[in-house]
Amino acid sequence: MAQEYDLVILGGGTGGYVAAIRASQLGLKTALVEKGKLGGTCLHNGCIPSKALLRSAEVYATAKRSDEYGVMTSDVTVDFGKVQERKGKIVETLHKGVQHLMKQGKIDVYEGLGRILGPSIFSPMPGTISVEMNNGEENEMLIPKNVIVATGSRPRTLPGLEIGGNVMTSDEALKLEEIPSSIIIVGGGVIGIEWASMLSDFGAEVTVIEYADRIIPTEDKEISKEMQRLMKKKGVKIVTNAKVLPETLSQGDQVTISAEVKGEQKQFSAEKLLVSVGRQANTEGIGIENTDIQVEKGAILVNEYYQTKESHIYAIGDVIGGLQLAHVASHEGITAVEHIAGNNPSPLDYRLISKCIYSSPEAASVGYTEDEAKEKGYKVKTGKFSFRAIGKALVYGESDGFVKIIADEETNDLLGVHMIGPHVTDMISEAGLAMVLDATPWEVAHTIHPHPTLSEAIGEAALAVEGKAIHG
Repeated sequence: MAQEYDLVILGGGTGGYVAAIRASQLGLKTALVEKGKLGGTCLHNGCIPSKALLRSAEVYATAKRSDEYGVMTSDVTVDFGKVQERKGKIVETLHKGVQHLMKQGKIDVYEGLGRILGPSIFSPMPGTISVEMNNGEENEMLIPKNVIVATGSRPRTLPGLEIGGNVMTSDEALKLEEIPSSIIIVGGGVIGIEWASMLSDFGAEVTVIEYADRIIPTEDKEISKEMQRLMKKKGVKIVTNAKVLPETLSQGDQVTISAEVKGEQKQFSAEKLLVSVGRQANTEGIGIENTDIQVEKGAILVNEYYQTKESHIYAIGDVIGGLQLAHVASHEGITAVEHIAGNNPSPLDYRLISKCIYSSPEAASVGYTEDEAKEKGYKVKTGKFSFRAIGKALVYGESDGFVKIIADEETNDLLGVHMIGPHVTDMISEAGLAMVLDATPWEVAHTIHPHPTLSEAIGEAALAVEGKAIHG
């Protein structure tokens, strides 16, 4: 028997389940369809498990130099089985939490693969959802007034570079049973650098091969430069301006591959090879061809409220491209649901979204890079302050890095804030709030930052915009 709903959501990842919760709060009868586990990529194959591994790597790296803190240890070793066990417990705890939230919100969860049907006996419009149930039972038919597609993404691969054996994506890397002695990482973006940091801290010999002229190329150039310096400091080999040649791949006891580096072909060998070249939207197999939904460059096209060409079908998160971040998907989902409910939400301003890199050191940013601001015609002024002059950073034992603030010379408005160093992924929210409130560096500087804290670097960087830093 077909079930009727106000809203059916395809995909139970962060964007999908948050949208479901908001819909429930607004009184919409809601169903969520998920073929895997609730929580999606972020919880099971991305944000959470990778950060759990990064934390273990950070603890191990700190323990190895504990004598710097006056704590004498010997024979510090890694039990990678226990590292993975800890990761699994964290994921399972959060998974149970999401399941509880679905029950609490009286959201019907269908475990199976959902496909959008075209006009049929169930509805004159496309949008009926046929669910191929995981338990093998007969397909469920869901008839919604509205649909949200939140099917996420998967790791992208390079043509000719087949995944298997000792060649893997981040999905397979999360399931490693032991730390490889050496690894080649193809791609020096956010995910590649996080894995490079983690595996290096665990003791692996790491080589990063990046096509662009710098690692983390979407970040401010000064952040990229500092990250490269600090990665090299911990022993990571970084090769930029390098085009990997998939046809040269060979596997045996070692993985060997060549890359064209500044016109010269160079060969690289390691125990494992990790392909980290971005993510690809999951648009296949969900019935898009039965609708007028438009797909461009592999992503679903939407308007500012996340409506597709079919106005009652919305799409959010990684499947629409853009900033493929869990917190972005969540807020896109909330905006879509509030639009469905007629609440007239304000469209998201993507310039105000904070981005984080959880390597060691961490990096975080919000707003424009210096180059972006100049390209948009702004006359900019900047302030920069090093963690080396921050007492708490010295106490913490992590004094590399800095905070950089970019402002409009004419209006004094904040244009961007960029950080690299200890705990900056937690600190960036202050900068994000300042951007939302359209603050000036003067207002940030006159926010009294307690001493001793790492956040003092933000206040000092704000003062530095006018050349008035106290400790620099």
